[in-house]
Amino acid sequence: MDIDINVLLTVALALGVALVVSFVTTPLARAFARRVGAVDVPKDGRRMHDHPIPRLGGLAIFLGFIISVVMFADIERQVQGMLLGSIIIVTVGMVDDIIPLPAWLKFIFQVAAAGVAVAFGIRIELISNPAFWSYMEYINFGVWSIPITIVWIVGITNSVNLIDGLDGLAVGVSAISSMSVLVISLVLGQLNIAIILAALLGACLGFMPYNLNPARIFMGDTGALFLGYVLATVSVMGLLKFYAIISFAVPLLALGLPIFDTVFAIIRRLLKGQNPMSPDRGHFHHRLMDMGLSQKQAVAILYSISAVLGLAAVLITTSGEMRALVFLFAFCVAITIGVVLIRGTERKHESVSQRDRERGQESGVSGDAPAENEENKDQDKTGSEKDGDEKS
Repeated sequence: MDIDINVLLTVALALGVALVVSFVTTPLARAFARRVGAVDVPKDGRRMHDHPIPRLGGLAIFLGFIISVVMFADIERQVQGMLLGSIIIVTVGMVDDIIPLPAWLKFIFQVAAAGVAVAFGIRIELISNPAFWSYMEYINFGVWSIPITIVWIVGITNSVNLIDGLDGLAVGVSAISSMSVLVISLVLGQLNIAIILAALLGACLGFMPYNLNPARIFMGDTGALFLGYVLATVSVMGLLKFYAIISFAVPLLALGLPIFDTVFAIIRRLLKGQNPMSPDRGHFHHRLMDMGLSQKQAVAILYSISAVLGLAAVLITTSGEMRALVFLFAFCVAITIGVVLIRGTERKHESVSQRDRERGQESGVSGDAPAENEENKDQDKTGSEKDGDEKS
């Protein structure tokens, strides 16, 4: 469809204002974080940085976003609910970045924030039926729309937090997801959703120069939870209102990387008999680092994966008869990448263990001790999770 030049101008202004505000206020957030003690100190081998780095960068992202939205978006009822819920999320995240909160307490506030969004009309009421052989074109959730929407919002909120393990990763992936959904919203003629996403994209871009490796500030839970919450609620307001064949796949692909990483993490932990919420070193970025890649290389690969999935979401929306094919192809790509990463890590560990056993036999010393030392050395060298990963 043709897009009015005035629409593009409004979207561009929303993006620009959010970018400038975020960029200008990030140094202020950095100074504030130091003043209140919201500093990430590398006290164990799980962290990549070797010196204290302030958190609370999410405050700059939030300020850039909300100022732009208030200036350019139509603050209708659903947008009001999204903004109120985001204030709850940012407040909880900020407190947690200063004084760590119990996971259960943060979860309660996340559910409350999702409940606010639902109360203001943000609900997943209908989706197209994935069972194409069925006579039912759509699935109507009825009263189940409330718990389903809450689960979706809380799940996406935490999934972005889980991937916040490398410099620039979470904010970059969120920017790519925002851009994908922004394009889709313009194609579907959803101007208000496009403005909101432009504001989110601009806020992410304004913060990125400070957060790319080597990071000068982390966005902390304040930013990671906020980005996840806004992406989750806006996807319900926009993409899940698009009742067309396999439209349910669009938000899954646009937010594909954090969703797939979270789902794989839960399955992996359950298969190992672990608490699905317990932290581990099995996330995609850990796998890449364990394969010997640098932070920048790992982040670049994950950016590329996220971009491919986002492009697939756009193609599904715009390319008619190619939708099902692109959908299937995108999922196959994601699954293949996951298998390759897992097998690559396993082969590396097997190679290291074999080499250590051979060295131990040559020196007359048991191979178990060197292998253990090498593993500890590996973890000290590459093992790191910032707040989001430690609390996953």
